[in-house]
Amino acid sequence: MPPARQQPSRASALWRTVLSSSFRTALACSIIGVATLYGPASFQNQVAFPAFSFVTAILVVTDATLGDTLHGIWLAIYASIQSLGPAMLSLWLIGPAKLSNGTTALAVALAGMIVVLPESTHMTAKRIALGQIVIVYVIGFINGDQTQPIMHPVHVAASTAVGLLACVLALLLPYPRLACCEAKESCKLLAENGSERLKLFVKALCAEEKAAASGFISQAKILNAAANKLHQSIKRLQGSMQWEKLPFKFLRPYYMNSGEKLREIEMGLRGMEIALENVPFFPGGLVADGGELKDGLLRLQDHISLTIKQAKSFMPGDSITVPESNAEDVINFLHTIHSVPQTHQDLPTFFFLFCMKLLHKTPPVVKSEPPISSEQNGFSFKEVWSSCGLKSSRIKPAFKFSLSLGFAVLFGLIYSKPNGFWSALPVAISFASAREATFKVANIKAQGTVLGTVYGVIGCFLFERWLPIRFLSLLPWFIFTSFLRQSKMYGQAGGISAVIGAVLILGRKNFGPPSDFAIARIVETFIGLSCSIAVEFLFQPKRASTLAKIELSKSLETLHECITNMSLEGHNPVENQTSLKFHVSQLGKFIAEAEVEPNFWFLPFHSACYRKLLSSLSNMVDLLLFSAHAIGFLERDSQKLETSWKGTVNKLDGDLKLFKESIGSSIKYLGQITSIKSITMLDKELEKNNISYDVEKGTSPCPKISRVSEADDDEDEMEKILISFLQHSNEAVDVIQGIEGEEEIKSQMVLSLSALGFCMKTLTTETRKIEQGIRELVQWENPTCHVQLHEISCKIRALYG
Repeated sequence: MPPARQQPSRASALWRTVLSSSFRTALACSIIGVATLYGPASFQNQVAFPAFSFVTAILVVTDATLGDTLHGIWLAIYASIQSLGPAMLSLWLIGPAKLSNGTTALAVALAGMIVVLPESTHMTAKRIALGQIVIVYVIGFINGDQTQPIMHPVHVAASTAVGLLACVLALLLPYPRLACCEAKESCKLLAENGSERLKLFVKALCAEEKAAASGFISQAKILNAAANKLHQSIKRLQGSMQWEKLPFKFLRPYYMNSGEKLREIEMGLRGMEIALENVPFFPGGLVADGGELKDGLLRLQDHISLTIKQAKSFMPGDSITVPESNAEDVINFLHTIHSVPQTHQDLPTFFFLFCMKLLHKTPPVVKSEPPISSEQNGFSFKEVWSSCGLKSSRIKPAFKFSLSLGFAVLFGLIYSKPNGFWSALPVAISFASAREATFKVANIKAQGTVLGTVYGVIGCFLFERWLPIRFLSLLPWFIFTSFLRQSKMYGQAGGISAVIGAVLILGRKNFGPPSDFAIARIVETFIGLSCSIAVEFLFQPKRASTLAKIELSKSLETLHECITNMSLEGHNPVENQTSLKFHVSQLGKFIAEAEVEPNFWFLPFHSACYRKLLSSLSNMVDLLLFSAHAIGFLERDSQKLETSWKGTVNKLDGDLKLFKESIGSSIKYLGQITSIKSITMLDKELEKNNISYDVEKGTSPCPKISRVSEADDDEDEMEKILISFLQHSNEAVDVIQGIEGEEEIKSQMVLSLSALGFCMKTLTTETRKIEQGIRELVQWENPTCHVQLHEISCKIRALYG
């Protein structure tokens, strides 16, 4: 269906998701409220901290399935053993009466550091454990002599258990919310999405004019955004399904990993999109020559659509069987293609057909060479340390967080001893192991807390005498905060803060005026968030903009390695491509964080330039993957040929070597240029070391960084390399004679060689874009200097060799 028709269904699906999540959260909180407000006195005495029951429920039940809740129960048990066991021993040995503001803060900080330090512990377990630590020590200190060292932690555990039990009931009533059902539905939507995008791409290639083709491509890009969300949803649900199927072995075959199949389909669709973005005219290439190829293309499209539907469900019984004869006959029209195009204008169309063939057949396995560790033989303390989930890189973040938590407890108690734990509890339950945009997250947490608290005070004012109606008033708030969690402005942190702020007021009684409690909690929350920000400043971490620049340099360095390792001999290790994908992903995260961090007295972050660089790098990651698959197909098909293929491979490898030298050298030195702090500092280093250089006279060896972009003769050079590659490719195809399946093998090799040629051409184009972006970035950072990348690269070469 066209994207325009999907808008109502998307809106209704969003509303269904929000209402379902809101209902489950409201039901869990209502169960806790009824149990803690109307339960027997003996039960209320055991569940002494209903506020933490609400917090636990919200941490576990928010956007959860039954599998997530079952997992959450195990995590809560693990967290309780990790936090409450040592707390019992500490309180018994020290005695709550002997605690002070300082010793309580120190105890919380040390216990928090022990919880945070292991990397393997799940985030939910850490947050629950940290919350329990704050409650046990701070309230133990507040109550003083009345605190029982053993029963006090038991009461905290009971409060946690009530929250978990409420989550389980909320996920079971009125019917279970199963991850397998949601994953099945997401796979179905993703398959329909992929099938629709495939049709749009084929329509674009066959369009009679560029305007119509652009319209189809734009529609496909809208669907692509929805597909990305569905992929994330399926990935998240797969972990939950493991917990749902764990007790039932006979159900395990019905949980097929369809998400992996759909990701392979996504790769082919991504390649078709790249091809269409580079088609110079429409209808593209071969399609404009005759109707036979166009008809074959439409038949192949219909066949692939059925194949995509096969991967739409986790249940094998729902698959659609495609006749094997039809599967083979549908690509016979490609067997008429026996020659590689002589110019790069037709390469996008051939690459489009190559990607359709990827969707039709499983791509060959790309060979990898596992790294050999120098410590495989023998004992290694580092391996033992790592196996325990402890890494030296975790020490500083753990110490920093424990310091934030300790200061939050200390200053919270100094400000108000009865409400001191409210300063540290938000810090504890919002712990994040990864980097965050500190100021943005603190801001949205503060805003969310205020919003929720104000709503809670208004609710208490309107329904002061009708306690049951207070819980009913939470339902519209849960719906509203569900939208907040999905918004860019507030996100998950702001939405959950708003939920907790309202629940803690509307779910309480006999604790004094709500307005007084609201003010005290808001102030304590600001104290805790201020401590987190102050510790970040104290440790002077690198700004996200600085980390983005460092990650850009690493990405270019890894990209250089990937291009250098390209070979037609099949030795294309995937480790470099995996590393490149990781660095580009990290670059995207740092760019997103840098865009929202305040500038203060620093140079503003050049977001637009970094986004262009990220786009080019992402395209190059995809192109390198397609190159590896094309080489894999060539290696597989060449095994069916005679020895004459080897001589042709040497010629093609020679062209590929020239390509790698041209592109690789530029990328290498572009990476080095991004690593310098400023041109002025580079000149000072040259002067300090008494090093001279002369670009014109060549007194120092200067790399020709501008081989691919600055001069017309350089572009002609790359054009000659590509034309030579295409000519040698046709020579390689011409030697295929007198063997079984000659036409099929020829067409396969034509498509593979054309795809490799297209990747070479497009990698060159993206390298030019990266060089333009680096030049713009260096000029932004050095506004008073005249930037010449070739000159800067010569200076770097002269200084560092």
